[in-house]
Amino acid sequence: MKVLVYGAGVLGSYLAHALVRGGNDVSVLARGKRYKQLKEDGIVIRHHFQRKNTVDAVNVIDQLQPQDHYDLIFVVMKYNQFPSVLPILAENISDNIVLVGNNADAASMQTFLNENSKVKKNMAFGFQLSGGMREDSGRIIAIHGRGQMVIGGLDGDIPFKSALEQTFKNAKYKLSFNENIDAWLKSHMVPIAAMNAIHYMNNFDFHKIAKDKNALMQMISVMDEGFMILEELGYRIDPAFQVKTVRNHRIFAYHGLKIFHKLPVTKLIEGSFSEINALFEKFDELKKAVNISTPNWDALKKQSTDKYRNEVIRDSR
Repeated sequence: MKVLVYGAGVLGSYLAHALVRGGNDVSVLARGKRYKQLKEDGIVIRHHFQRKNTVDAVNVIDQLQPQDHYDLIFVVMKYNQFPSVLPILAENISDNIVLVGNNADAASMQTFLNENSKVKKNMAFGFQLSGGMREDSGRIIAIHGRGQMVIGGLDGDIPFKSALEQTFKNAKYKLSFNENIDAWLKSHMVPIAAMNAIHYMNNFDFHKIAKDKNALMQMISVMDEGFMILEELGYRIDPAFQVKTVRNHRIFAYHGLKIFHKLPVTKLIEGSFSEINALFEKFDELKKAVNISTPNWDALKKQSTDKYRNEVIRDSR
């Protein structure tokens, strides 16, 4: 299959690696320094748990032209970066699109492409269950055993499901199809926002956070309130164990978070608050539709976004 991976960060690079190894004709869209790295060195990945390096040569482009056709396009970016890519996708003639990453606004993005595209777009939304970091050299440190993506369509079955299955047939990568992907993504957004905001507030010092009971309990309280908002709006929390754990088994949740933040591998997870800031803003829109008090969520949002805005202002001077 002829595939484009639009985005060459940690997750996009790993996805491209898996698809190349699966026998597909893969191109990667990258810009600036990353474009040069991929052109010169290929996709270089250090597989942390397998203790091995891989190098994959791929075709690298720096822009998607309207006439460029791909059987599948995977857009692997942060939530706040999707809006800038949607008009480019709308102009392009390819019809099978998967937006991969945190997404609190999947329906609006699908509507935009439906209303502005020159050809009918078939859409799906996915999330890679993996992580890592990118070194200055361009090498990716991948901290998972095998690639996996939760994926689904907003209108039932994905129209190009057979193309997806063919693309991943020989790849060491698992697709988990989810019939309620919008609820899954919104459910996932809650712990991501809660944890990453506290990581950011503590300058990503995971060892410090592991010893801070108040910070860990704050995560749990913020998650509980976020899930309450979604439940009031009629969303089913998926996976359900998330809300059951933070609501009914807080001590277990506390010790689980404590252990997680003690793991050496957490140091290999990249942190960025720009995406979380955008997720907080979107969640505010959801909150307006319900009448529920969320003091912990509100306090963490204010603390973290105030710090972020102050840093942005300082950097722009």
